[in-house]
Amino acid sequence: MMDRPLLLLDVDGPLNPFRSRLAGLHGYTTHRMHPALWMARRAPDSPSARRGLRVRLHPTHGPRLQALPFELAWATTWMHQANTMISPHIGLPGDLPVIEWPELFAHDPDGLYWKTRPLLEWAAGRPFAWVDDMITAKDRAWARAHHPAPSLLLRIRPRHGLRARDFTTLTRWAASLPGT
Repeated sequence: MMDRPLLLLDVDGPLNPFRSRLAGLHGYTTHRMHPALWMARRAPDSPSARRGLRVRLHPTHGPRLQALPFELAWATTWMHQANTMISPHIGLPGDLPVIEWPELFAHDPDGLYWKTRPLLEWAAGRPFAWVDDMITAKDRAWARAHHPAPSLLLRIRPRHGLRARDFTTLTRWAASLPGT
């Protein structure tokens, strides 16, 4: 629905708490995946390429995200592979919109996170919440100054991933918007 705010999802950090200790993750399942970007940075015959990337996902995240009053979209370097590799494991549909980055890991002249400018452009003036593990105060300030609609840039710790309090923050922020 165009009247709902966007929820822009990163994979590594929010959904895949890649910096966590396995013992501390309750309810997560571990998967071995071979995403194109990650594979491109490995020698094809290396042990790590054969093993694949360890991805920890929580199967309840999809239903919990869909229950939020947002229109979901991927804001991740996984791009379209998030629909085919991540969605099935967490219960999201496999056809979510995807931000296609003009240049991955581009240097920003003002020191912003490389996703920030293209993400705001993609949001096209709509209210949005963005969950990512690399958001900084500089990105938040830039969004406030350059995005005409309300925005919530929510930094998620890559050791913990999305937590109950993050879902609460997202719900409260969406409820605070005019017309919701």
